[in-house]
Amino acid sequence: MPRLEPAMARIRVKDLRLRTYIGIKEEEILNRQDVLINLTMLYPAAEAVRENDIEQALNYRTITKAIIQHVEDNRFALLERLTQEILDLVMRYPQVRYAEVEVDKPHALRFAESVSITLAAHRD
Repeated sequence: MPRLEPAMARIRVKDLRLRTYIGIKEEEILNRQDVLINLTMLYPAAEAVRENDIEQALNYRTITKAIIQHVEDNRFALLERLTQEILDLVMRYPQVRYAEVEVDKPHALRFAESVSITLAAHRD
């Protein structure tokens, strides 16, 4: 029986906790806050599976390091802007066919655990 190759690999980065300046109130502008990032990426993994070679795989460590640097080195007024910038960064990698980014801002609302924004993009 022939071995079937996977069409797409789904990589998930879960609960990446970073600190950044996020918000519009004076307290938020002056003090870093936690954000939680969840990321899903799809890429064609047939070559990586066949070759068992990191050069053929999507390097999620490189992508995560770029996200960490970008988030920690910048300031954001809105969650929407932060989420879009992370999504844009991920989509710069040509192997990525689809990405979804969710950014949570813990304790942004009284009585709520967090508020989050999710954005997605795909390429043909």
